[in-house]
Amino acid sequence: MNIREQLESLQKLSGLTQAELAARLGVTFAALNRWINGKATPRPKMREKIETLYKEYSGEKQIPATVIEAKKQLVAATGKKHKNVLKEILDNPDTRDQFYLSLTYNSNRIEGSTLSEGDTAAILFQNAALPNKSLVEQLEAKNHQAALQYVFKHLIAKKAINEELILKLHGVLMNAIRSDAGVYRNHSVRIMGTHVPTANHQKIPELMKKLVRDIKPDRDTIAHIANIHSRFEKIHPFADGNGRVGRLLMHAMALRGNLAPVVVLQEKRRLYAAYLNKAQMEDDQSLLEDFVCDAVLEGYKILERTGK
Repeated sequence: MNIREQLESLQKLSGLTQAELAARLGVTFAALNRWINGKATPRPKMREKIETLYKEYSGEKQIPATVIEAKKQLVAATGKKHKNVLKEILDNPDTRDQFYLSLTYNSNRIEGSTLSEGDTAAILFQNAALPNKSLVEQLEAKNHQAALQYVFKHLIAKKAINEELILKLHGVLMNAIRSDAGVYRNHSVRIMGTHVPTANHQKIPELMKKLVRDIKPDRDTIAHIANIHSRFEKIHPFADGNGRVGRLLMHAMALRGNLAPVVVLQEKRRLYAAYLNKAQMEDDQSLLEDFVCDAVLEGYKILERTGK
């Protein structure tokens, strides 16, 4: 693959515009444009930078186990500052609302919502009706907030993370949006943009029962979250809403382990998809584990009020 092909592939994989890609590489738009058009060639150090970024977005990136372990230790050390993360969230309305906003905005945006963070805040906290946005998108925002509230109440009552919870969360998310809210799909589906094979719909009840049996406390909470999330999304039990339910499940598992919720930023959705795909297709969840660590640390930024 020559440099032009690599840059074009990188732009496609990342979803970045040429201006955004140039900024990521630390070069001018004009310089990047010359490379893409074959009118110039980047220097060796820049080629290495392009290669590194390409591997990051393609899922070819390799992270030593020692690096991932060090990041897990950082997550654990940060967690030790907080005796009860869920109680801390619920006892501080500003922190709670920031989680509602961040988790709702990012999760829905990953699935294609056009609502801005400001739009989402107006809907969640002012009960605003936005005439220039679809009713479905506005319902998705309110429903996601309600689903998070349900997760928090479920966990504060020390209830198990089980199949009943998963079905309930889907029911809340898809309330007034889909007629099959809270019900497993009864037909085949494909995960758009991937070659990941989803489960035969007739096997979903059996596969989900096995999955929830495996959702039990684990010494390596990060690896456990990554494993369950990868398996859940591969089963793809619902006709719609699998990504959002899967991320709610990650929050529940993290909070049960006294970690901050897993904040998957919408601007990192391409990396998230690539690392999830690698876990599902190559049985290698190292990149996904690293990503989950970063996402939990984003959650701690909100908890500690150090986020933007």
